[in-house]
Amino acid sequence: MARIALDAMGGDFAPVAPVGGALLALAELGAEHRIQLIGRVAEVTAALEVAFAGDYAAQATHRDRIDVIDAPEIVGMAEKPTAVMRRPNSSMAVGLRRHAEGLADAFVSAGNTGAQMAASVQLLGLHGGLKRPAIGTIFPTALQPVVVLDSGANVDCSPEELVHFARLGLVYAEDIMGRSNPAVGLLSIGEEPAKGNAVVKATHPLLVATGLHFVGNIEGRDVAAGRCDRGPFDVVVCDGFTGNVILKFYEGLAPILIGMAAQAAGADPKELMKGLAHLDYSNYGGAPLLGVRGVSIIAHGSSSPRAIKNAVIVAVRAADSGMSEHIGRRLGGTD
Repeated sequence: MARIALDAMGGDFAPVAPVGGALLALAELGAEHRIQLIGRVAEVTAALEVAFAGDYAAQATHRDRIDVIDAPEIVGMAEKPTAVMRRPNSSMAVGLRRHAEGLADAFVSAGNTGAQMAASVQLLGLHGGLKRPAIGTIFPTALQPVVVLDSGANVDCSPEELVHFARLGLVYAEDIMGRSNPAVGLLSIGEEPAKGNAVVKATHPLLVATGLHFVGNIEGRDVAAGRCDRGPFDVVVCDGFTGNVILKFYEGLAPILIGMAAQAAGADPKELMKGLAHLDYSNYGGAPLLGVRGVSIIAHGSSSPRAIKNAVIVAVRAADSGMSEHIGRRLGGTD
């Protein structure tokens, strides 16, 4: 059984999107799973009533699997990350604290990303040997999805941190993506070991020495292809600045290409998008903050109910698979 604490006040469309996403998730998950909606009780309860009276009437049977937990404060999307620590009664702080205290098995939020990272590190802590966590984001490719990390948590990274990210990504690829013996690629400006900036060039020999399934340097075009000249890969390692730029490029490029193709073919963009659903970020739910002692899932701020649903499902998989414990063993050299 997984108990998911969901920030009902986080995101651009809260509490409507989190409430809708919770109901959609419960409809797909087994009866043993529960969702804790964390937020202002009156607003969350009102959103539930509207949902049951409208688009989510069919999900009314799942009401007894929802717990509404009061959290009167909110951390705004534009506030500094430290704001969450000044508001212990915010939906984000309450949800993460419940997870830390064993009252929930995972936490999901579409709220302030920086605040969630700061609070996750403060309340959950990091696995031994880590200085910073990394955001692992699923990217669609021409072959199969890959996980890219870091995709925004750490702008600047040391070679040692990039090696840690490789280990974190491998566990995610194994436990959540179901990959056997996943391969790692180091994002650079050329496939040769001597190419890249000083950090990338110093990281390459360290990854070779780990004994991991390392395919070497990969280039930006390889990410979209899902493979390089030396074969396919499952994990892409880079600093958070580079990873976030690629992420935003991906998100912006898909609708532009679909719109251009639809215009050229005289087709409905919505119909064309159905055939390219794998390019839609909402299909992949949230991105886990890897390295913290627990499961903290970061969802897109503009997440729809469908995207929230998928983020909750990712959280359930991470909790049920023991992903955080697996990371601890991998970093400790016992796995």
